[in-house]
Amino acid sequence: MKKIPYLYCILFAFTIVLSSCHAKKAVLRGEPGEVVKPQASIAEKYSDLLGVDKSDIQNGRLYAFIDIWMGTPYKFGGEDRDGVDCSGLAQLLEQQVFGINIPRSTSQQINVIKRKYEEELAEGDLVFFDYDGKKFSHVGVYLQNGYYVHASSTKGVTITKLHDPYTYKYFSRCGSIIDDSTNTQPGK
Repeated sequence: MKKIPYLYCILFAFTIVLSSCHAKKAVLRGEPGEVVKPQASIAEKYSDLLGVDKSDIQNGRLYAFIDIWMGTPYKFGGEDRDGVDCSGLAQLLEQQVFGINIPRSTSQQINVIKRKYEEELAEGDLVFFDYDGKKFSHVGVYLQNGYYVHASSTKGVTITKLHDPYTYKYFSRCGSIIDDSTNTQPGK
């Protein structure tokens, strides 16, 4: 008879753990291009990470997308949660969050932006870097307060400060995506 209450305690604890894990999971709500209010836990997490007020985290789709992909390993040519590269992440984010189709490679993505100064950057803008002596070999998507999300070859999907001492010396160009219906469709 004493085993039954013990079993109920274990089942109760297991249920609590599962429900709390489920409650913290990011949900990509709304349609691409639609700005939806973020989940409270997502707003709090990313306001702390970006050093902004919780009220500044307004695009729930953007930060839920990042939360889902955060930590995904880098894989050259990858486009899924098993591995993604920088241009694949940028393409997926722009399509799924903003409803904008951009080309797959950085060498093509650079051609669909209108150049901006750093001070003019807004959420969703692209930031490019020249690594290994190659022009526009890396891309990220600007967030706010000087941070961008990208697929790092060493850390996977991560958020980095644009003026990070290591990465900033490779920073080369930034800009907003030109609203052009002739942009390449995903995967092409």
